Amino acid sequence: MKLATKFNLVLIVVLLAGFGVTGFFSYTILQKNAQAEIRDRAGIMMEAALAMRSYTVAEVRPLLDVQIKRKFLPQTVPAYAATQTFNKLREKHPEYHYKEATLNPTNPRDRAVEWENDIIQEFRNNENRGDIVGIRNTPAGQSLYFARPIKITNPACLACHSTPDAAPASMIELYGDANGFGWQLNEVVGAQVVSVPMSVPIKHAEDAFKTFMGTLAGVFVFIILVLNVMLRSVVSKPVTRMAVIADQVSKGKMDAPEFEEGGKNEIAVLGASFNRMRRSLEKAMSMLDE
Repeated sequence: MKLATKFNLVLIVVLLAGFGVTGFFSYTILQKNAQAEIRDRAGIMMEAALAMRSYTVAEVRPLLDVQIKRKFLPQTVPAYAATQTFNKLREKHPEYHYKEATLNPTNPRDRAVEWENDIIQEFRNNENRGDIVGIRNTPAGQSLYFARPIKITNPACLACHSTPDAAPASMIELYGDANGFGWQLNEVVGAQVVSVPMSVPIKHAEDAFKTFMGTLAGVFVFIILVLNVMLRSVVSKPVTRMAVIADQVSKGKMDAPEFEEGGKNEIAVLGASFNRMRRSLEKAMSMLDE
């Protein structure tokens, strides 16, 4: 097997190993970055919902205090305001979802479905449990959900949710008296749930991975070509030339040209040594002829 062939085989094996290791770590990092981006989006949506709730309580409700006494206005309810705001967002981005899922809601649209029930029960069973982050499959692909408990910490909330008799008549007229009552102070009644699609960030990560690996493969091919050119010009050609001269000398052709010793690299040093050996051999042969 030729030296160049052995060199290329070793080089290819080393580069393939490096390619595989680099691909594994780069894919892992890109996927983690994509998931971190998704979690950041979910966190921003949750903070936006909290900001809308706070704005409704601080800015909107005081302006409608007089009207509320005559007629119940759902626009003054923080949960309603946050949900309506995100419903506007979903008109252009239907893949994003926000819901104040509740076990016993006043508004039927807020009733928790099965997987949301599981999250709420987790909060109810463990009051010290922090935010819950998970991934679930949807018809549009995988979606990351970010959930935070809804806990009744303000006694004012019980004015509408303790008993139908205590609730505003206009609210009963709007939603009826069958749902949204019996809440207790410091009770977890639901969960704010934000759902963010994973498909777009994951696709971006995969596209970046393919581009990176394609570029890396191109760099590796370029390295192999350059090293082969250098190997051929610096090592293979001089060694082959030296081997031809040595073969001629071994067959008694003392008129064969000497090896050119240009440069100070290892091949040049070897060539100089070879030439000295050849001259010594010629002298020894001439002495024997005498």
